[in-house]
Amino acid sequence: MNLKDAGFSTKLIHAGEIEDQFGSATVPIYQTSTFRFKSAQHGADCFSGASDGYIYTRIANPTIRALEQNIAALENGFDGIATSSGMAAITSVYMALLNAGDHIISTAAVYGPARGVLEQDFARFHVEASFVNTANIDEIKKVIRPNSKVLYIETPANPTMEITDIAACAQIAREHGLKLVVDNTFCTPYLQKPLDLGADVVLHSITKFINGHADIVGGIIVTKEAVLYKKIRHCMVYIGCNMDPHQAYLVLRGVKTLSVRVDRNQENAIKVAAFLETHPKVTWIKYPGLASHPQYKLAKRQMSGPGSMISFGLKGGLEAGKKLMDNVHLAVLAVSLGGVETLIQHPASMTHAGVSRENKEEAGITDDLIRFSVGIENAEDIINDLRLAFEKV
Repeated sequence: MNLKDAGFSTKLIHAGEIEDQFGSATVPIYQTSTFRFKSAQHGADCFSGASDGYIYTRIANPTIRALEQNIAALENGFDGIATSSGMAAITSVYMALLNAGDHIISTAAVYGPARGVLEQDFARFHVEASFVNTANIDEIKKVIRPNSKVLYIETPANPTMEITDIAACAQIAREHGLKLVVDNTFCTPYLQKPLDLGADVVLHSITKFINGHADIVGGIIVTKEAVLYKKIRHCMVYIGCNMDPHQAYLVLRGVKTLSVRVDRNQENAIKVAAFLETHPKVTWIKYPGLASHPQYKLAKRQMSGPGSMISFGLKGGLEAGKKLMDNVHLAVLAVSLGGVETLIQHPASMTHAGVSRENKEEAGITDDLIRFSVGIENAEDIINDLRLAFEKV
């Protein structure tokens, strides 16, 4: 069967499969640092590229390759590059695509460390960065410079849930010779396919929805074409931020249920969002599945489902939010997202604590913002947990 023509859930199970000598039904864990060469010539051929043989796990490993090819198939990309964390994926892309004197344009409400590494570290090497609300295409156009090289967007944005038009950004990128990179963590390829919409590179923190069980940290990059793949992979190998084989094995196990989990996640989220939207103590809510979302029509066009990430504000601001977070019992007070369990956290003081107050305000990351990742528990229990916690606020 040609997997290119298969349905998404079939690809989840079978893309990237390998055949080992013992006929394992699942991809084995090749927990080894180095690989035995058949001969001196075979070793030389592996290093020269004349052979596809494995050399060293930092460079490539069969378990990791299975995962890379699986996610690449799901994203309709050329190939994948698995990394030790989501930030390793982001940093590898920055390192590969940016030189001293270059300029990058990024979503302002991007994941905190993705912004921080540009402002605090890449700036030391004379890389310039502009952070704008990429949901407003005109704001992107205003900051393009002759030295602009990368347009980096996160959609929906973390944690404001602003949605950026990927196809419109792809058009701008083509017109100005930029590489369009999309962080697709919140949606996964099940709900959104940036490469199909014109992006050059898509990446994920696979710690989140793709793995889905809060038991590994990892990242992955998928490129549309071979040239970018080789450039980024070369950079990742030299940095040494490869994924571990056991990590890859766990993600391969987790990804098989991605569509089932995401369906349940967002089925619950739609109910939770409806509850929050009408609660008298909630001052605002951002969820792509609600008609009140500013980019609701774009979300319907660009995404195949609204996902399960919700941001909302409370009357009483941060202090009210603290009381809410301290009084939930089912929802776990923790960072991260996209797992089977419901999570709640306060971005301004947690995931985005490293972003200056001024920059947080410009990005819409207000003190009253609560980020809620809806899990697969019974929706009624999630809502009841919130209802009881609201009584303490």
